[in-house]
Amino acid sequence: MATYCLTVARLQLALGQGARRMHVAAALNAKANVSMSRFEPNSYINYDKLRSNIDIVSKRLNRPLTLSEKIVYGHLDDPAGQEIVRGRTYLRLRPDRVAMQDATAQMAMLQFISSGLPRVAVPSTIHCDHLIEAQSGGAQDLQKAKEVNQEVYSFLASAGAKYGVGFWKPGSGIIHQIILENYAYPGVMLIGTDSHTPNGGGLGCICIGVGGADAVDVMAGIPWELKCPNVIGVKLTGSLSGWTSPKDVILKVAGILTVKGGTGAIVEYHGPGVDSISCTGMATICNMGAEIGATTSVFPFNHRMKTYLEKTGRGEIAAVADENKDLLVPDSGCHYDQVIEINLSELKPHINGPFTPDLAHPVSEVGSVAEKNGWPLEVKVGLIGSCTNSSYEDMGRAASIAKQALDKGLKCKAQFTVTPGSEQIRATIERDGYAKLLRDVGGVVLANACGPCIGQWDRRDVKKGEKNTIVTSYNRNFTSRNDANPATHAFVTSPEIVTALAIAGTLNFNPETDYLTAPNGEKFKLVPPTGDELPSRDFDPGQDTYQDPPADGAGLKVDVNPQSNRLQLLEPFDKWSGKDLEDLQVLIKVKGKCTTDHISAAGPWLKFRGHLDNISNNMLIGAVNIENDAVNKIRNHLTGEYGGVPDVARYYKKHNLSWVVVGDENYGEGSSREHAALEPRHLGGRAIIVKSFARIHETNLKKQGVLPVTFANPADYDKIRPDDKISIEGLDSFAPGKSLKAVVKHIDGSKETIELHHTFNETQIEWFKAGSALNRMKLQH
Repeated sequence: MATYCLTVARLQLALGQGARRMHVAAALNAKANVSMSRFEPNSYINYDKLRSNIDIVSKRLNRPLTLSEKIVYGHLDDPAGQEIVRGRTYLRLRPDRVAMQDATAQMAMLQFISSGLPRVAVPSTIHCDHLIEAQSGGAQDLQKAKEVNQEVYSFLASAGAKYGVGFWKPGSGIIHQIILENYAYPGVMLIGTDSHTPNGGGLGCICIGVGGADAVDVMAGIPWELKCPNVIGVKLTGSLSGWTSPKDVILKVAGILTVKGGTGAIVEYHGPGVDSISCTGMATICNMGAEIGATTSVFPFNHRMKTYLEKTGRGEIAAVADENKDLLVPDSGCHYDQVIEINLSELKPHINGPFTPDLAHPVSEVGSVAEKNGWPLEVKVGLIGSCTNSSYEDMGRAASIAKQALDKGLKCKAQFTVTPGSEQIRATIERDGYAKLLRDVGGVVLANACGPCIGQWDRRDVKKGEKNTIVTSYNRNFTSRNDANPATHAFVTSPEIVTALAIAGTLNFNPETDYLTAPNGEKFKLVPPTGDELPSRDFDPGQDTYQDPPADGAGLKVDVNPQSNRLQLLEPFDKWSGKDLEDLQVLIKVKGKCTTDHISAAGPWLKFRGHLDNISNNMLIGAVNIENDAVNKIRNHLTGEYGGVPDVARYYKKHNLSWVVVGDENYGEGSSREHAALEPRHLGGRAIIVKSFARIHETNLKKQGVLPVTFANPADYDKIRPDDKISIEGLDSFAPGKSLKAVVKHIDGSKETIELHHTFNETQIEWFKAGSALNRMKLQH
């Protein structure tokens, strides 16, 4: 009753005394009909459905629920009948919407076209952010990208128009910033074809990174499967101040949990310290949760989110969320599977790296650690922005450091780049003078795109193989990721620390205690950064970069040129033969870390993301071969000669020899790119045997009809030799929870039998038998 009275009072305030005569039902209807976004006026937020589902599950489980449980279980396809056991059962879910970035959208839309369906079943969007290479500066780089990628942009725009998908043109900004500004709202469940989709958790959403085949399921109106996540609680106390930023929270958590510590779990932040973090700061923390392997991360609804919604033109959503706040915070007494406590008042600025995002150091110590380990101290380039740290607040805090240096006559010693997260951010920081300060201190403002963060960087200041250090405010720093140079030591930290280190030109600088020297010889210390959370004059939207799909696109055509080297229509994969996988040749036994960057590199390869055969030429070219410690050099066991991994795989396929990859821990960590699963399938791979998988990659492999299995005893990895053949037996009785057997045949004629585990459920076994999830979908339709 209180909620109803509050609603009517607001209606009266907004509409005048005439609202007093509104019928109760009309008032309630007005409350219900709040659009999900200004771009979809006829798609409404449905908190009533969320509440109903939560009530059903809460009564069944008879215990308090965490926030992530409320939102996830609130989107169950069958809340009354779904088996719910954290970490064990598979949930069938109904996400509210789908978002795709242009590099992954190509394959997702090609798969959707192959499904034969006429239109997407849920609101969906495509965002052009991955194909713009950083080279000269924003305007020039954007224009070049439009010319170079015209065929791909035209395909995505026309496919979006035909199938009912909104299209954000190149220059609009990075997918995650656009989602935060326009589509995220407390309690929404969104899946996105990018691993940093969890960025939306900063606005109280459950946003999960997936492969394109998962997106196709949701766009097709099919329930989407997710293994019931465990829940890791991070209790925040105290408050942020000084040089410590929201980025330091996740840098600290990454140091605690490592790159696989969050696998199979949602990280849920709570506690009194939450209110000291801005909404965009919470998004930063959730964004980089991908680097600990988490399914996603989320914060509870609070006044910082409400203010952000209001400032981004979504006051109605803020009001209705406030009325349903009990759904958008955890229940008192709820249980977490693990709890980490961080006192924000004691947290120090951090910097993580090199080569892995979980190698955490306080900024005060990184200089001495670098000296001890022989890491280059000189900072060659500082890079701020990206989807992780490109908010108005981030840019303001970095600009406040730049202004202090300029006031003393100093500029950056290192090269310095700035990547705005969206056209709205770019326009607003230009208007408010932040961009000028950052340029004046030596910065180059790049296009509103991913750029160097994903390897889209035409870097020319160092040669490949030259040892050097860069510092970024990005989220990921794997070997070769930013500039394709394996000798680049990349460190991730906050934008303000990047700016300070770029000015100082060295890792051996602690802005909390160390002094800079002005041109006149004056020694001075930087004062802690400051920056408004949100612009006082509201945001400047900048240029309109959105294309709305027509109400009916049935008559539109999507052309793919058969001679194109950028786009290729998909042919269905062959279905399972019904027999065990016999005598699979070990293609490569991978040594150590093998991320999706190692399996399917980005950078210059992004241009082939819509052409499966061409992009397959990068398959596993970054993986280290245990036989010779070399990359992209493996023995062809049919010829005895050495060749590149894709070349040998193609040779085996041509000669009807199926193959298997053997890998180490957390295989496939990093990006959500499903090409890392499509390429092995396309080139004749049948199985991947590893010690453990990263969540998204394991699912992607299943979707494409590849068999991802793990050693029951991780030590059995050592029994596999690079020239072995492996038969996987037990597929005639393939069933959930039932182990498989591998017969390892050594070249000397000896054999060993080892046990393999898998995580397939009944539906996923059907994908395997059909040859892929898409094949299975076609059979059902």
